[in-house]
Amino acid sequence: MKVLCTTETSLNRPEARRWRERMKLLDPMGEVVVILPCSMRKPYSSSKSHRVFTQATKGLQEAILTSPFGVCPREMEQTYPIQSYDVSTIGDWSREEIKLTGECLTEYVGNKEIIAHVAHGYLTVCQEYLPQATFTCKDGRTTSSESMQNLKREVKKYDKLKSRGRQLHMLRSIARYQFNIQEADKLIPSDYKLRGRFDRRLMHGNEQIAVLHHDNGLYSLNIYGGTILNDIGVNWVEIDFALQTNTLFAPGVVDAYPEILPKDEVVITRKGEVVGVGKAIMAGEEMKRGEKGVAVRVRHRLK
Repeated sequence: MKVLCTTETSLNRPEARRWRERMKLLDPMGEVVVILPCSMRKPYSSSKSHRVFTQATKGLQEAILTSPFGVCPREMEQTYPIQSYDVSTIGDWSREEIKLTGECLTEYVGNKEIIAHVAHGYLTVCQEYLPQATFTCKDGRTTSSESMQNLKREVKKYDKLKSRGRQLHMLRSIARYQFNIQEADKLIPSDYKLRGRFDRRLMHGNEQIAVLHHDNGLYSLNIYGGTILNDIGVNWVEIDFALQTNTLFAPGVVDAYPEILPKDEVVITRKGEVVGVGKAIMAGEEMKRGEKGVAVRVRHRLK
């Protein structure tokens, strides 16, 4: 589903505000963060400009600047809603865009060294909020030969990250974002396996934790993953009866994690034990108060 961000009011869209807030949970890898401009085409890596950039930056931590979402680490570029928004990229930024994007970027990069390969409004953000950065685009054209030579010269100063470590970092970053807690790292053990080409099955030994979906870049949980999430203590829905259908109605909900939002992955528990996992149809507070309607579409349940 496309997220249209055509005016400055898009800065206050729930999806954009949630994204910027949850970026605080993520940590960049390595010694340096390379800041790049966004592109019209999504995911960014499929665009002509980013194919040029990644010839130099692949293996380093990349962060893409974009309004109204602020910053998108490269490993998050296929995650909803960043993989499906439409916005103008003419390069003119309002003061509010600069402020919100700059604050989000500063929070994300922390004390890492910075290479800023940006121009126009993106350059303004970096100059105001990351003045200590090394700037590699001097002619206003990020894909020009001069700019790319400057970028290649700077990135050679840093060691590239190993691919297994980058993949683990990606999987955990998605989990942190989706479940809004850093402890979501526990969903992805260090000895995980990924199976499948498009929808990827996340495995621990012979147990399936979740499926990472190609179309939205988010996880859907299996019972094993629900058990881990329940131990973390988020997105739980408590019932007091035997779950025997694939639909949980609001009157059957005894209690629910208050921060659950519609479409969130949830774990259904009875007396503290996991009995099912599924997708929330209502918000957590609405589930508790509701006298009718579907609260959760159950995907897996214990027989």
